Amino acid sequence: MNNKSFDDKRIAHGYASDRPWLHKFVIERLKSDLNITKAFYNGLDVGCGAGLSTRALKLICDNVTGTDISGEMIQVCLDTYAASEFTFYTAKAEESLLPETPYDIVTAAGVINWVDKDKFLKNMSLVMAKKSMLIIYDFWISDKMSENDAYTEWFHNLYLTNFPKPPRNEDVWRQSDMPEEFIIKKQVTYQIQHEFALESFIRFMMTQSNVNSQIQNHQKTESEIYDLMDQTLSPIFHGINQTLIFDAYSWYIERR
Repeated sequence: MNNKSFDDKRIAHGYASDRPWLHKFVIERLKSDLNITKAFYNGLDVGCGAGLSTRALKLICDNVTGTDISGEMIQVCLDTYAASEFTFYTAKAEESLLPETPYDIVTAAGVINWVDKDKFLKNMSLVMAKKSMLIIYDFWISDKMSENDAYTEWFHNLYLTNFPKPPRNEDVWRQSDMPEEFIIKKQVTYQIQHEFALESFIRFMMTQSNVNSQIQNHQKTESEIYDLMDQTLSPIFHGINQTLIFDAYSWYIERR
C-alpha cells in the first residue's frame, strides 16, 4: 500500500478516539455468514489503522497481529493495546512478514482501495495457511440518516461539493480476476446504523479522507472545516442525536 495520506498524527488519534467501533458488527456478521463456531488460532489484520479492526478480529481469534503502512497509526496501537494480547508492526499490505505459524484468518478493513491487488494477494498466499480465510470489508457514510431528509440534502449539496472524494480504486473483485490459490466464497452488502450527537459526528467527519485531503493540501484549515460543519449541521441535528446509516460490504475469500 503506497498511499501514506493517513500517516498523520491528527488522523491517527482521530481514528482512535472519534471513529465508532462498527467493526464488531462486521465480525458478528462474519460469524453468521460463515457459521463460525470456534476461534481461529493466528490472525493478521492488514491496514489496521488505529487498531479498531484488530480489536474486532480478537473477538474470534486467539493471537492477533496488526500491520499498517503508517507509523503514526502503529504508534497509537502500541500506546493503546496491551503487548500481551496484540502484536503490531509497520508494513505495507503487500509486504507482511512471514509468521512463525501461517495465518488462518486475515482481515483487511478499508484497505483494498489503496493496494496493488496482485502484489497483495501474492503476499497473502505466502503468509496464509491452506484453507484459511481472507476477509475483506469496508463501511462508509451514506447520504442517509434515519428520518432526516435534511441530512441527505446537506450531504450532496454541501459536503460532497466542498469535500470531493479523493481518487481511489473501487473495483469489485471477481473470481475471474483472482489467482488460482484463492476462491471467493461469498460477497455480501448490508447496512450498519450508528447514533451520533452533533459534536461526535463532526469529530468523526474530521477524520474522513475527503476532509483530510483538503487539510493536507492546505485548501482549508481544521478550524474552518469544523466551523462550517458546526454551522450547517446544527439545524439538521436540532439538538438531539441522529442515526447515520453506513453502507457496508464483506468479501469472504478462501486460500485453497
